[in-house]
Amino acid sequence: MPPIVKFLLRRLLAFPITLILITAVLYGIIMLAPIETRAALYMPSGSNNPNADVDAIRAQIVEEKGLNDPYPLQYARWALALTQGDWGWSPNYGDVLTSLVRRTPATMELTLYSVLFLVPLGIISGGMAGAKQNRPTDHVFRLAAFIGTAIPPFILALILMGVFYAGLNWFPPGRLDYSEMLMIEGQSFRTYTGLLTIDGMLNGQPDITISAFRHLILPAITLSVLHWATLGRVTRTAMIEELSKQYIMAGWGRGLPRQAIVWNHALRNAMLPALNSIALSAASLIMGVFVIERIYNFPGVSEMTQALAFLPDPPVMMGFAIYSVLLVLPVMLILDLLQAAFDPRVREGVTDS
Repeated sequence: MPPIVKFLLRRLLAFPITLILITAVLYGIIMLAPIETRAALYMPSGSNNPNADVDAIRAQIVEEKGLNDPYPLQYARWALALTQGDWGWSPNYGDVLTSLVRRTPATMELTLYSVLFLVPLGIISGGMAGAKQNRPTDHVFRLAAFIGTAIPPFILALILMGVFYAGLNWFPPGRLDYSEMLMIEGQSFRTYTGLLTIDGMLNGQPDITISAFRHLILPAITLSVLHWATLGRVTRTAMIEELSKQYIMAGWGRGLPRQAIVWNHALRNAMLPALNSIALSAASLIMGVFVIERIYNFPGVSEMTQALAFLPDPPVMMGFAIYSVLLVLPVMLILDLLQAAFDPRVREGVTDS
């Protein structure tokens, strides 16, 4: 079996194992709560009716779901229910899985454009700074990266909103302007991808696409800056190290063009630590999306956590936790595959990282 296939199989096998371990810990935490709280994870849609006998419903759930059974049996039932689409019922949002799925396109759109912004910009700017060490380009990058790392994202969000929304009224919060929101709620608008920047064009309504981009600019920049600075710094350091290696010196000696040496050889190898940096920050990037959504009133998945500050909602809390894990793990898998694509040692089975 080719080494790259073995690498892929190991990563695919690690996915369900990691998911089982994390969900087992999460459900173990839930087991620490009173049985009435755990019963709320399974409350049906009619339980928020003021005329319903909540105590009787809860007692029935405890009996039917076996909430007095040992932990392994309870976890197995709960995990099986998750795989069948039963993520619980929220008195605030209804079916938890349906509510999460309905809000996912907004979160994915913000994440997508943030990654498309930060990854190329971080690698290119860090590579340029490393190739021109201690020159003006390097000094400008290091100053910008220091500022990007020093400013917390929520502070940066307030600054950007104060300047570009309150001051200039260029980029408003939310996901769309009111007039475009009415368009997508009309019967003639068809949803193809859930990404308004794409669906607007597919529906022949470029105004929706333009409005969606205007609303994405500030949150995407806010989410990207910290991770861009980190990625750029790692790439710069790796580039400086690569340029000092013997194979680069041999390239200079053979008279190869500078552009070919820097961008075709040095940067390619410098991208390996950069990919590791992205993988390490994947979880914080996903969690950062939820924070930025709340600041900019972006109607993504984090909208479901808004009511948690005022009213405990166990189904939403558990659903949100599992959803976050399911977002992070595929990102980690994709980054592992990208690392294998750029690192011959992984493809040849020399190393697994």
